[in-house]
Parts: sequence; structure tokens; C-alpha cells
Amino acid sequence: MRISKFLTSSALALGLATSAQADDPNKLITILTAPEPQTQLMAMVLTMNAMAAGSSAEVLLCGPAGDIALKDAPASATTGQPPKDVSPQGLMKMLMEKQGLKVQVCAIYLPGKGADASVLLDGVTAAAPDAMGAAIVGDDTTVMSF
Repeated sequence: MRISKFLTSSALALGLATSAQADDPNKLITILTAPEPQTQLMAMVLTMNAMAAGSSAEVLLCGPAGDIALKDAPASATTGQPPKDVSPQGLMKMLMEKQGLKVQVCAIYLPGKGADASVLLDGVTAAAPDAMGAAIVGDDTTVMSF
């Protein structure tokens, strides 16, 4: 009798733990390095749709993709793309403002450009490698890389 109570209690506890885990949103980290505006935009579109499906999300911009986080971004980052004439930077800014998307540039991006954080859009920061590394391997984290 004690064994069956233990199994029932354990099964119940396991069921509750599984249910609680299922209620926690997945976390998406989008790592974007691609220089092509169409690829940059698609990364933002997929991140937006993951957020709409209930995922929390953040974006890490490295290399040429970091340029979409600049106040004085190149035309490739600000020119609308078909089919809806939306730019990579425009969609990223909308997600930051309306959905609370966290956007960071790689820690070596600004030093590589010989610049400081004043060149970045408001709300964009430089990533701390230790924090980003921990986030990437975190439970329930999906990494999408472009």
C-alpha cells in the first residue's frame, strides 16, 4: 500500500512539475550575423512570430548585422523589403517598442568599429559574453542563427 501511495504521489508531483514547465514560455535567442537585408528581415519576422506564439525572445547582432542597431544605419538596414515594404531596422524597432524585444550587439562589435554605445539606437546594448553564454545554454532556450 505504501508503495502505491508513493507512486501515486510521485506521479502527481511529476505531473505538476511537467505542467508547470509546460506553462513557462520557451525562450528564443536569435543570433544574426548575415549582411543581407532580406535575411536580416526574415530573422526579425521569425522572431516576431515566435513572440506572437508565446515565446520570450532576444536578439544578438554581430558583424555586419550589428549595423542595423546603429542610429546612423546604412540604407540596407532602413530600406523597406517586399512584400510589405518593411526594413530590418524598422521591424526590430517596432518589436523593441511594442513587444519589449531585448536587442544586443556582440561585445566586440563596438570596439571593432572604433565606436562607443552612443552610436546605438536607444535600448540596444552591448552583450556581456558570460550572460549571453548562459542564456544560450539555458533550459527551454532555442537558438536561431542567421
